[in-house]
Amino acid sequence: MLISKLVGERSKTTPSDAQFTSHAFMLRAGFMKQVSNGIWTLTMPAKRIANKIETIIREEMDLIEGQECLFPVVLPRDLLEESGRYESIGLELVRFKDRNNRDNVLGMTHEEAAVHLARNTVSSYQQLPFMIYQIQAKFRDEARSRGGLIRVREFTMKDAYSFHETQEDLEKYYKRVYDSYIKIFKRIGMKNFIVVQSDSGMMGGSIAHEYMLLTPIGEDSIVICNNCGYKSNMEVAISKRDEIEDEDLQPIEKVYTGDAKEISEVVENLKLKDNSKTLKAVVFNIKGDLKANVLCFIRGDLEVNEAKLKKIVKKDIVPASLEDSNLIAGNIGPVGLKEDKNLIIVYDNSVKGLKNVVVGANENEYHFINACEGRDFVIDKTYDISKVQAGEKCSVCGSPLSIENGIEIGNIFQLGTRYTETMNMNVLDKTGKTFHPIMGCYGIGVGRAMASVAEEKSDDFGLVWPMSIAPWHVYLCPIKFNDAEIHAKTLEIYKTLNENGIEVLLDDRDVSPGFKFADCDLMGIPIRVVVSKKLLEKNELEIQLRETKERFNVPINSIVPKIRQIIEDSIKTND
Repeated sequence: MLISKLVGERSKTTPSDAQFTSHAFMLRAGFMKQVSNGIWTLTMPAKRIANKIETIIREEMDLIEGQECLFPVVLPRDLLEESGRYESIGLELVRFKDRNNRDNVLGMTHEEAAVHLARNTVSSYQQLPFMIYQIQAKFRDEARSRGGLIRVREFTMKDAYSFHETQEDLEKYYKRVYDSYIKIFKRIGMKNFIVVQSDSGMMGGSIAHEYMLLTPIGEDSIVICNNCGYKSNMEVAISKRDEIEDEDLQPIEKVYTGDAKEISEVVENLKLKDNSKTLKAVVFNIKGDLKANVLCFIRGDLEVNEAKLKKIVKKDIVPASLEDSNLIAGNIGPVGLKEDKNLIIVYDNSVKGLKNVVVGANENEYHFINACEGRDFVIDKTYDISKVQAGEKCSVCGSPLSIENGIEIGNIFQLGTRYTETMNMNVLDKTGKTFHPIMGCYGIGVGRAMASVAEEKSDDFGLVWPMSIAPWHVYLCPIKFNDAEIHAKTLEIYKTLNENGIEVLLDDRDVSPGFKFADCDLMGIPIRVVVSKKLLEKNELEIQLRETKERFNVPINSIVPKIRQIIEDSIKTND
């Protein structure tokens, strides 16, 4: 490929709207162009990278007996109504009518399509287990797309679905996919990634894991124990907290707190040592029913974990509007709280046994001090609905926990019979009885994987693509390409490299060497080969490696075996 013919301009200037390093460099290198919010066109270099990532994914999926297929982009409403997801998924699911006034959706994930295929082709346990997968463009109407390819609305994804007779069989296959994903991410050049326990969310099911690239720009919070190796997404993370210190019970007293509503204001008003001696009330509405509220009580120094809360109430929740309720914002407390059929009350584990704490008095401008659980209000049951905080004890080994940020680069779920049961997929077992197959599902976003590698691998000068997914292996850089001798020798080298299966981008422009070197660094091509008068006089070429900056000369007649060796050694390092 000649760089003069390459579509996509390169720029020295960082775009003002670039949020992350990967975003900025991929825009500057001309790898992509924004069409709309969260929707991008990939130019040839980025598409070549995506193709290589997809090839690696296919190779690893095929090694674990995956069968590649292709589901439709458009799914009828009926299929998602069978699973219950037509109503449960929010605005991110694009719904539309066709010319015959039939309701359809754009597929975000394809569990329903996979079950539809399986239930119409599989009838016996002898056909199990099997896994089907696809690599396909999808659309999810994200409310907040950002960061280039990190969070988009239209994306290419590998999604896979496995079907099993028993839970034991699913767990065995789940482990194979678990290990396969690690191989995939290593092969595409990622280093600083971990696997964490996660929440299954809208997918349903019980057990789930996410593959996270640890990076300061990540939106997800990852709870990590560096002693025993416990790792979990904040959504499902647990910890051990110190037991409540014993203290004498003080008489409860109602006090005037004026317009102090926030916990910090109450602490300041009452001159408390910190907010751990307060009880915080957090209110949510049930989605679709603004009159129904979920009222959470939690120790004042903790935060409610919405993912945990959703699992407990088994409802979708949204930030509360208290206009149609009897609750007084900023003064809600458990003492004397009136019963309300539209109110679900959930107590966090941290509330059990609390003594001498400040709580809302359910009266404007007043709070109670010295409220005690068990004396002034009684709890039947508590739940873990709190976010883990850094420094809390690991629930496994008791060591301090740390919290890091991460980007989700892949996920795997044990779905159980969530879809096969609701969609009535029945298979005969060896005794002739019917059962619902047990499912697993497994996803990797191709564009996000590309952007994540770019985020991890870039330096001050640009992108640094691993050899396994680089758009080209070699950036061929002639100095004074218009010189007849340089021109002829460069084209000869270009032809020789291509004929030997080495992918080459030839910089055929009449610009300065520094300009060419800067573009080579910006684009992240792993090997730079320089052709110049001085080098040709010695019958040599100069090689510089993008990642290590190592530079050395090679005889022209040795250039093919030397580059092959560099490519093989580099790819082998990631395997």
